[in-house]
This record gives sequence, C-alpha cells and structure tokens, in this order.
Amino acid sequence: MSLANSGLSRRGLVRAGGLLVAFALAPRAMAQEAAAAKKPAAPGLPGSLRTTPLLDAWIRVDPAGRITVFTGKAELGQGIKTALIQVAAEELDVTPGALVLVTADTGRSPNEGVTAGSHSMQDSGTAIRNAAANVRQLLTEAAAERWRLSPDGLATTGDGRIKAPDGRAAGYGELAADLSLHVAARPDAPLRPGPHKSLGLDLPRVDIPTKVTGGAAYVQDLRLPGMLHARVVRGPSDGTRLADLDVAAAKAMPGVVEVVRTGRFAAVVAEREWTAIQALRRLQQAKWSRADPPIPPDMIAAVRAAQTQDEVIFEGKAAPAPAAKTVRARYTKPWLLHGSIGPSCAVAHFQDGGLTVWTHTQGVYPLKKAIVELTRLPADEVRCIHTEGSGCYGHNGADDVAADAALCALALPGRPVRLQWMREQEHGWEPLGTGMVVEAQASLGADNRIADWRYEVWSPSHNGRPAGAGGLLAGLEVDPPFPPQVPRPIPMPEGGGDRNGVPIYQIPSGRVVSHFIQHSDVRVSALRSLGGFMNVFSIESLMDELARAGGADPVAFRLAHLTDPRAVDVVKLCAERFGWAGRARSDGRTGCGFAFARYKNLASYCAVAMQVSVEHETGAISVGRVVAAVDSGEAVNPDGIRNQIEGAVVQALSWTGIEAMTFDAQHRTGFDWSAYPIARFKDVPGSVEVHVLNRPGQPFLGAGEAGQGPAGAALANAVADATGVRFRDLPLSPDRVKAGLGI
Repeated sequence: MSLANSGLSRRGLVRAGGLLVAFALAPRAMAQEAAAAKKPAAPGLPGSLRTTPLLDAWIRVDPAGRITVFTGKAELGQGIKTALIQVAAEELDVTPGALVLVTADTGRSPNEGVTAGSHSMQDSGTAIRNAAANVRQLLTEAAAERWRLSPDGLATTGDGRIKAPDGRAAGYGELAADLSLHVAARPDAPLRPGPHKSLGLDLPRVDIPTKVTGGAAYVQDLRLPGMLHARVVRGPSDGTRLADLDVAAAKAMPGVVEVVRTGRFAAVVAEREWTAIQALRRLQQAKWSRADPPIPPDMIAAVRAAQTQDEVIFEGKAAPAPAAKTVRARYTKPWLLHGSIGPSCAVAHFQDGGLTVWTHTQGVYPLKKAIVELTRLPADEVRCIHTEGSGCYGHNGADDVAADAALCALALPGRPVRLQWMREQEHGWEPLGTGMVVEAQASLGADNRIADWRYEVWSPSHNGRPAGAGGLLAGLEVDPPFPPQVPRPIPMPEGGGDRNGVPIYQIPSGRVVSHFIQHSDVRVSALRSLGGFMNVFSIESLMDELARAGGADPVAFRLAHLTDPRAVDVVKLCAERFGWAGRARSDGRTGCGFAFARYKNLASYCAVAMQVSVEHETGAISVGRVVAAVDSGEAVNPDGIRNQIEGAVVQALSWTGIEAMTFDAQHRTGFDWSAYPIARFKDVPGSVEVHVLNRPGQPFLGAGEAGQGPAGAALANAVADATGVRFRDLPLSPDRVKAGLGI
C-alpha cells in the first residue's frame, strides 16, 4: 500500500490504559517551537536557559494557582522527574505535590536535545531552578506593586502565597493572572536561602509506584481506542536483507488489515497483536542474505587495523624523568547490547493531516526532525511525546521503532498503530555499544611517581542517533532511500570513544592519541557512558599495575597523583568506609580492588572499592561487597544518586564479567538471553553501599554515568589482587578466567 498524507486530531487528552495521552498540538507550544529557531541565545543564563530563555517555556501558573513545570529531558528510570520537581518546589517555595511536571514533548516542552551524557540536572535542573527563582521574584514584585510595598519586605508562605508584614496575602494564581511570564529570565534572580525545604531530601520517586504494582508505566502498556497492532519485517540482524516476501499469503490471513510496503520497508498490521506476530512469521520464511560485506572473523583485530582519523587530545610538555619501571598493556572491549528488558515499542496516530508518535526515544526533537524528513509532513503537523520505555540508557531501537510505527500509521489514517519489535529483532537490529582497543605504556621514576604516560585508543563511533531520516532503519529502506548518516567524532572535552581518555591524575610527560574509526562492520551507537567505561577501565587498571610495580598501596598511589581536592575527598571517603587499610589480604581466591574517575573529567566524581572471590575450578567471580563514594555537587535527592550508582555498579559488573555480542560472517548470533547473557539476581553483589558527599551551593553534576568505569575497573583490580593474574580483555568470563589461571 502506498503511503499518503492524512492528519492530526485536535481532541485534547485521552486516558488510555492508565496513561494520560495527548492528541493535540498546543498552539502556544507550536508558536514557541517556531520562535525557537529565531530567538537569540542568552549566553549569560545558566543551563538550558541559554538556549530557551523565556520563563513560560519552563513554568506556568494558571489563575487557580496550579503550577506546571516543563522539561525537555526524558525520564529513563534515572529518577529525573522526582529531582526536577524538588528543584522547582524549592525555588517556588511550594510542596512538591503542588507541581505537575511535563517531560519531553515537542508539542509542550522546551527543546533540550537528547537526554544523555548525564546532562539532565546540569542543564535542565539548573534551568528550572533559575526559572523558578525568576518566577518567584516576579510574583513577589507583582504583590509589592499591588500593595505599594517594597518587595524586600514580602515573603512566600510555603503554600503558594505571598504575604505582607501587615498580614495581607495573595495566591500565586491571582498574581499570575495579571502577569506575563513570556519574558526572558534574568541572570541575577536570587535563589532561596537555606534551610532547604525540598532540596537534599530523600523524597520517594514519583515514577516507581506504577512500575512496582503492575500499572501502565511504559509505552509498551499504552492502549488507545481502536488501536491496531503491527510488526516490522526485516532480516535476522543489521546488514541482512529479506527477498521475495509472500505478501499475498500474509494479507490473506484472517485479522490482517494491511501489509505496508514502500521500497524495502515492510510491516504487517492486524487487529490483534498475536495475528500480527503470526503474519510476521509467515513473511520471515522468505530467503535472506547479507547485504553488507562479511563480518571479519576477528573484529578486535579489525578495529586495530582500521583506517583512522587521529587526534592528539593530551600532551604533557615536560621532559620525562628516567624510567625505573615501565608497564605496557593492551586492553580490549567487545560489542555490547543495551539489553533493554522490554523490546522497543512505539504508538503512532495519523489523523486530520498530522502525526502523533508516543516514543521512548531519548531525544524527541531530533526524532521529530528525522520523522518529518522521512514522512515529508509539515514540521508543525508532527508531534513526538516521550513515554517511558522498559529499558534504555543509550541509543537502542526506540527511534527506529517510532519511525516504523509512523510509516504504518500513515498508511492507515484514523486508527492508532502500536508497533513493537520482537526480542530477536531488538537483539539483532539495535545499535551496539562498539568494541574498542587501548594500548598504553607508563613509566615510574625513581621517586615512584609517574614519569611518562603513553595512551592510544581505537574506537568506531559512539553516536549514531538520528539527525535526519538517514539515521533511521526505515529511512534506509524506503524508496528512494535516504543517504546514510556519516559518523563523526564527538569533540572533547565530552568526547566519544576518547571520553575520559585523558587521565585526571598529575602527568608531567605523556601523550594521549584518539584514533576515530568512521567505518564500522556492524551497526553501533551510544551506550551508557560511551567510551568513558573502557577508558576508565583501562586507565584505572594501568594505575593499579603501576602501583603494584612500584610496591605502593593502590589508594595511596592514586592520592599521590591527585591535585583536585574534591577528587581526594571522594577517594578518601570511599577507602575509609570500605575499611581499605584493614582489608582482607589476598589468599589466592579473595581480593580487593579500587578505582576512581571523574566522569568526562568535568562531571561527578566516583570511587569504588570491591571485594571478590574467584572460584578456580569454574572461573566464576563472586562479588561480596561494594562501597562507592560520589560527589555530584549539590545533592537534590541523595537517594536518587545512590540509586544511580547502585545501578551503574550492577550494569558495569555485567559488562565486565559477562556480556559480549557474538557474530559469524553473516550476522550477530546473540539473539536472546541465552546467547547473550546478562547479570541475573544471583550475580548481584552481596551488599552495595553508596556514600553521597553533598556539596550545598555547588553546581549540579551529572551522576547517571559516573559509576560504570570505576566499578568495572575495581572488579578487574580485585580479581588481579585475588589471583595474581591481570585480565585485560573483557569480559572476565569464567572460561577466560580459567584460561588465565592455567586451569
């Protein structure tokens, strides 16, 4: 069926399956979006106010006093909704329950790009805090003008009112009714002085109740009236292609509404989900072949030998001191899945000339741009609404499945279409976190300090997120296809494959080179922390090897090379709470490891200490105890930060000890949880303690990706301490450990 244009309903809100969903494009938001491209940047403002300075893009107060706060960031399970509510409540001086937070939605929220890189609190949290302070100041000034008093003598009451010394009071709603918030934020709006009422409290997460009670929490749960179900039809994995689909047989199946085709894109739409799955299986009986060149038998060797774009990202100018000891090492990381528990899913509705897509993308505005290009609809007729997905933290299949659903909805105007990938499609087609190679050499001088540091990292791209239709699978399949996106390196200091490639330690002489590989033999993109995980793993492994070569305590060796007092505090706190000085010494099976990093060298500081046991007979590693310390600036919700680091530890243990995608010459071979295992409950550490070093008054620093690198390195360092054998190739699987131990 050819794809023709239809349109978008203006019907407001519908409650479906417990989720409140919006069909209408808000005219105000549409005007905001149109104006966004024209408005001048405000470089003097903090956070995302720099690019979206108008206050009503962030906060609105209706005449009844109801307060709505807007963020362009998405809730991915990191607890950002709770933290942003706390930030706004603090500065508006209301209870958190008095606020409604609207997350990423191209019809309502500001454009904050992609929710990634641990930027949510740093960018959106800072913007909302300052916008709220501005709004509180404007409301106070409005009350002062009404009563002909000085604003300095007025006070907020904690319940949405302004009060005068003589007892007169006015609610935010009545004051806002005569006040325009369509004004630019002031850079000097004063923040509320302490003591804080909302900041720094362990408030319960607002997103958790429905998730733990079986409620409608995810886009996978979304059900709309008259909704159809769809499945996309593709080969077994990226780089493969189906041929000679038996479309007639699939369309003849009872309950099948349509087989949507344009170019190589194909999807089956049915009244019931099981019918769509059965029709998919019928169509998948077609022959497939690899469309791309064969996958190399040794992919790590292919990365090392690939053509590269080289950049020196650090160079120590001092002449190296004579080397007393030198350590040379090569570290490797395999290709990793995101491992989302729920396969990617989206719902699309095309009616009255416009398209609404409910999606768990991490970037609703970039996705909207790509879908506009793919569908050739007017930009003001496409709306992308973030709806949580059950698993993400990186570029999985969320954007692709949204485009798949959009094409199906275009073919069937008037009825919502829910399209979910199958498990094997998620494993087979989502972009992988790329494999990497690090080669390093470091020397100690006679004083047991680092005299020279040489470090090189080889990595394909860590960012294939769609900037246009060519970044979507469907965009490469339609007729005519869109040109594929060309991967480009992410510039430092954020970095991609070279993220955290420059050591935070004092290095007088040395050189760090990033080798960016534009071509990848398999589909790759962003996975939580990008290259930061591998670079921290490598640097912290090498630091441990240097400490042992010099006969130094690993913690003392790190402290001797740190000059940042906040870094020193975090390392000391972690070591103290772990009891590092009195730790159990290695007995050949049990050992302790330590690692530290500042994420991107500009975000949160995190140190991890770990005790492990290694079973020589099986090669299995058991993690008994983990202690972490983290400094993420002012802690809005300390328990939320602990949640993030706990999750980072568990995920990093899975990456470091278990996970690796496998391939043959034709395609990926890890299509399910047996062929691509991840950590199970039995693999969770016996205990995880996270100690938050709160810094009131300091800027918010992202904590969502701070723990992966230190946790992975601490595991490898603990295994080396336990066994006396250094493992440098990930994962530290039982077979690899047994081989390393000579068993």
